[in-house]
Amino acid sequence: MYDAFVEKLLARVKKISVGDPARQETYMGPVINEGAMTSILGYIDKGSAEGKLLAGGKRLPGDGWFVEPTIIGDVPPTGVIAQEEIFGPVLALIKAKNYDDALAIANNTEFGLTGSVYSRDDAKLERARDEFHVGNLYFNRKSTGAMVGAHPFGGFNMSGTDSKAGGPDYLGLFTQAKMVSKKITG
Repeated sequence: MYDAFVEKLLARVKKISVGDPARQETYMGPVINEGAMTSILGYIDKGSAEGKLLAGGKRLPGDGWFVEPTIIGDVPPTGVIAQEEIFGPVLALIKAKNYDDALAIANNTEFGLTGSVYSRDDAKLERARDEFHVGNLYFNRKSTGAMVGAHPFGGFNMSGTDSKAGGPDYLGLFTQAKMVSKKITG
């Protein structure tokens, strides 16, 4: 099952066109700046040493800071690219023994912005709702695409303040609470 999944994933990543975002055929543009590109390529080197480079992994030519979409397989759950936020086109594949192990792997990081669970088993989805520690959890869909102003968004732990931008509690972040007590005498 894992090998079939990887084959489908590799076929899809090969179809990603990287280039000038003003061109209609471009699917992915450059990263934000040279520093980001250097950081991402450093993570790719670390991930390739810990796992197996399956696709991408290089800087692409052109004006701008283009990094190939990259997939690294057989990443250990404690590996650098499994434990740190990369903010680039890098996917780390981590094998889990079963669903319990998958939840343990997912929660074994200090970050918790978003996560996705794909399953037809409602009991597994309910377990994820209760046990997967992320600020935004998506079922049977990609883990991106929150709509600003319509969909509250924010992470747990080192990925946010546990507040939700766009949610009703967000305004409270711009206030300072004060509690006043007075003894009533009389």
